[in-house]
This record gives sequence, C-alpha cells and structure tokens, in this order.
Amino acid sequence: MKIVMLGAPGAGKGTQAKMIAAKYEIPHISSGDIFRMNIKNGTELGKKAKEYMDQGLLVPDELTVDLVIDRLSQDDCKKGCILDGFPRTIPQAEALAAALEARGDRLDYAINVDVPDENIVARMSGRRTCTGCGATYHIIYNPSKTGDTCETCGETLILRDDDKPETVQKRLSVYHEQTQPLIDFYDGQKILKTVDGTQDMNDVFAAIVRILEA
Repeated sequence: MKIVMLGAPGAGKGTQAKMIAAKYEIPHISSGDIFRMNIKNGTELGKKAKEYMDQGLLVPDELTVDLVIDRLSQDDCKKGCILDGFPRTIPQAEALAAALEARGDRLDYAINVDVPDENIVARMSGRRTCTGCGATYHIIYNPSKTGDTCETCGETLILRDDDKPETVQKRLSVYHEQTQPLIDFYDGQKILKTVDGTQDMNDVFAAIVRILEA
C-alpha cells in the first residue's frame, strides 16, 4: 500500500500520515527526512543533494526522485509507505510514476485532506508557541490554562511569524499555484480520494481508514 498525502499547509495531513503509519506499521516518509538521512550517512545521493542545499538551491526533481525511489527500495517499505510533502509538482509526480512503473510498481492512493483557506488561516493564526520549550497551544482549540504563558515551563507564548495571517495566505497562494494541480493529476489516474479535513482529527482518520479498507 503506497500512499501520497496531499493538502494545504495547516490542513493536518502530516498528523494523519503519522496516524496511518502507526496503524498499518508502514514508514511515514518525507523528502526532508530522506535528504537529512542521506546527508548524515554520507551517501553518494546525499553528497549531491548537499551541494545544491549548501548553495541555497532547490534539489533538482531528478535527484529528489532518485532519493525517494532509493528509500522506497528499503526493506521496511515492503508492506508499503506514506509519502508526505512529496511530490510537490507535476514534473515530480510524473517522474515518480515513471520510476515506480520501471520497477513494476505504482501508487495505490493519493489522499487529499481538504480544508478551505479561511479555516486554515483561522487555525494557524490561533496557534501560540512557547518561547522556552516549543510547546504549542491554540487560543480556541487548546488554550493554555495559564493564559499567555506555557503550562509546562512558564515561558511566554507567542504568535510565530509563519503563523501570522498574511504569511499563511502567502503559503496558501504558493500551494494553490504549485501543488493544487497534483489533485487533478491524481484524479486523472483514478487514485485520488478526498476527505473533509474540517472535521475532528479522529473523524478525519476514520474516514481515511474507511477508504483504505474499502
């Protein structure tokens, strides 16, 4: 069972990916994790990726796909895996599909956690992060019992710059421009499944499980 998770930043796809990985005992794989692992282990692919990253450049699609396919070839992926944060663009999706096909393999599901932009802005702009231990709260869904300070360490809670409404809107614009087309791509491949991400986290998970076990 090979799954790609789709959804805007703040839609909760990473949380769902971890829950699916735990339930089905398959690896939760992000391209960032793959880069870090290969660089840490000094692999040939890792060295190539590091050259680009050290110059502040994006790692080319071809190299990124090579890294992902290498990761999918490892023993812990025999039962399947969840890709989170990759592919991000149509060229990456096409390269991934071609590389899997060359191995006689394919993706089974692309699960889109759908949340309207206004919900995401409200969700993220309500987040508060502790300046001390990094714990996160939400002024509506999970407020700190001690007001503007952290329940754990007592340090001040702040609204991070990347959670401010104007920043979130910019990130959403980039998402719609670059990544939204993947929804049409996977719909065309008949593997797209969309779930309502505005529900409670456990209800979203139950909806995904129903899809996977249908």
